[in-house]
Amino acid sequence: MVYTKKSPALLVIGILFLVIGLTTQFGMQDGLIQYLHLKKYVGEMIGISLTAGVIGIAVGLWHLFGTHREGHLDYYLSTVAGALFILIIALVVRWYLAPFVAVLSKSMGPVMGAKYLHQVLGLNYVVLGILAGIITVNVFKIPDWAENGIRLSRLGLKTGVILLGTLYSLAELSQLGRLSVVLIGFFVLGSVGLVLWMARRRNVPNSMGGVLSAGMGVCGVSATVAAAPVVQAKSVEIAYTIGTILLWGVGCMFLFPVIGQILELGYVQFGAWAGTGILNSAQVAGAALAYQPDGIETLKVAEIFNITRVLFLPIIVLWLAVWYVRREEGAEAVNVGTVVFEKFPMFVIGFILMFALSSTGIFAPANHYKGKYFDNNIPESKLLTAEEVNRLQSEFHKVQRQDRREALQRLIENRKVMSIDDDATLRGLVNAKILSKEANQLLKKAHKAVRHTAKKIKKFRQWITLLFAFGLTGLGMQITMASIKQAGGQPLIIGGVVGTAKAVLSLIVILLFVHETI
Repeated sequence: MVYTKKSPALLVIGILFLVIGLTTQFGMQDGLIQYLHLKKYVGEMIGISLTAGVIGIAVGLWHLFGTHREGHLDYYLSTVAGALFILIIALVVRWYLAPFVAVLSKSMGPVMGAKYLHQVLGLNYVVLGILAGIITVNVFKIPDWAENGIRLSRLGLKTGVILLGTLYSLAELSQLGRLSVVLIGFFVLGSVGLVLWMARRRNVPNSMGGVLSAGMGVCGVSATVAAAPVVQAKSVEIAYTIGTILLWGVGCMFLFPVIGQILELGYVQFGAWAGTGILNSAQVAGAALAYQPDGIETLKVAEIFNITRVLFLPIIVLWLAVWYVRREEGAEAVNVGTVVFEKFPMFVIGFILMFALSSTGIFAPANHYKGKYFDNNIPESKLLTAEEVNRLQSEFHKVQRQDRREALQRLIENRKVMSIDDDATLRGLVNAKILSKEANQLLKKAHKAVRHTAKKIKKFRQWITLLFAFGLTGLGMQITMASIKQAGGQPLIIGGVVGTAKAVLSLIVILLFVHETI
């Protein structure tokens, strides 16, 4: 079978990429870049666009004028058209649509504390990319010249999960504390088990139950993507799971802070509850900051609990591998060793390997936290100037809390942040908005001088977002309205029941056992 279709489409896509890259490089998009705040994307807009443009034009010419015969060359080069078709849609969403939605959202003003509408609803490149893919397949259909390459979206997602391991290190484990591990372990395993039980009772397909259990139990989108190949989940089942997680997370962002204030939860208590009960990482952070807009104590605890969930991911994938083999093959006895060897996905092993390498310090100092590490051995040029110190000194009287006064005094005396604790305290002072805007900018400057992100980790993070943008847009292109109708509303029902049970029960446990220190 010859897979390559003679079409000018790939050549056109290559030219479009080239236009984007060249117009960005020569400043013809400067006005748009400024309006949409795209400065951070300029490097990838030039590099990726020019690379994709050259590949698209070269392979596009071969598609259009070459002689195509059955074989490996035909098969692999035929996928380029579909891959670049996904990529151009994904990057238009990432570079233009998502930033435009953010600009419109910010023009309306904050709707929840300091959060804007697009942040509350999760209208980022992930959600918008999936929607763009769904619209593409249902309104315009996937052209035959792109069909063979659409499947590469799964490879993009798997590669993204592997690189996700680089963002974490054993430093997280040292900060977790036994209580957070026990609490998260109980509710992660309990949520996974409850979803699987309910799915079986409601005659939901094993693939749907498996992927939903990972998403509801562990850490949202990343867990969903990691578990999907293990249980052979269909694209629509992955989308249903992601949709359920995001809808639940939006509701929790609003409800958790209100309930926390009514119950007068401490910062540690609320952080533990948000990190346990809310699934999506961004929404965990949103709820924590909404609860304590004048500090970061709540956010730090919530992040610790959230990261604990991520570290449970390989255990859950192994569990689902064994569970799925039992359910699908009807085997009474399953050799766990065989399942691990044959069914356990290599990309999750890749995640574990990258996590192990990250902990050695090969990508960043071994004590880094999500790629960032504290180092105040900074050059003179990054110290606060005498004028900046005087500005902070003039507003010192506004600060009342003793810990903030002491941290600010050390910053003024040394012209740099002196410790990790001081850095956290000063970040809380910025969030409190006690000082003027100019003084807060100086505190942010001092924070950036000592809190570094390793260059390798920056690259990994950039590739993770690009791979997820590519993979989830391609995933959306495999979801038809017919498949959505066929799936029904069972995932939302199960997700709602399990999510509510987790939120209520974890709140009870936290009220009973979690105090202001962990």
